[in-house]
Amino acid sequence: METESHGRPFRIAAVGDLHYGGSEVRGVLTELCATANRDADVLALLGDLTTHGRFEQMEALVEELGAVEIPMVAVLGNHDYELGDPIATTELLTQAGVHVLDGTHIVIEGVGFAGTKGFVGGFGRGALAPFGEPLIKQFVQHAIDEALKLENALRSLTTDVKVALLHYSPCVETVDGEPETIYPFLGSSRLLQPLVTLEADVVFHGHAHHGTHHAVLQSGLNVYNVSLPLLREDDRWVHLWEVEMPDRRSREIQHETMQSSRETA
Repeated sequence: METESHGRPFRIAAVGDLHYGGSEVRGVLTELCATANRDADVLALLGDLTTHGRFEQMEALVEELGAVEIPMVAVLGNHDYELGDPIATTELLTQAGVHVLDGTHIVIEGVGFAGTKGFVGGFGRGALAPFGEPLIKQFVQHAIDEALKLENALRSLTTDVKVALLHYSPCVETVDGEPETIYPFLGSSRLLQPLVTLEADVVFHGHAHHGTHHAVLQSGLNVYNVSLPLLREDDRWVHLWEVEMPDRRSREIQHETMQSSRETA
């Protein structure tokens, strides 16, 4: 006898590149917070949370994010490193209840999140190779290290649904729309292999303010560019992504039914 499984919707509100400037812009994210509370189960923040990474900017942002009533998960972006101390600002976010991922993972209501900042370097045959001067090799090594961090975070997940969070893009398709001359500075295809190999279900990133919102790669992987400037072009504050999660009670019934069938066989 088959037992019908009733799923439950799980919604993620994803947005990057808030570029929060400090207390002087307080209130600018009121609608974003309200939308997340109303429509989502988790708010995912995809880097460049502040304009220059100053502690006081992150402090003001945290105060505004206090209006968010659902769990929050985040990665940092290049702007968050500019003038500040990423360790101190990460601690500030963590104390406010934001789960900051840096080659790490977390499970929220049965959905696994793996994240890291990522890095630049280009895509495909145009990716910078670790050849020549030591500085070039160090540069490329950082991109490789970020890809390894993402791989380790994804490998640690045993959930049915795996969500990857990045600031930089893992593919050229979602930076299309930006000037081609800056493509190498918008992401790195070195991030793509762990996403495909370890079967992430969806990827969210920011950074490319004028790129392409959505791409389905040849592997079937869905990648979303959720930079706020790009979302605002469609009058949106967040991108909402929904997945149907198995109902826990139905899964328990299915397990009991299978166990009973084995015992009577």
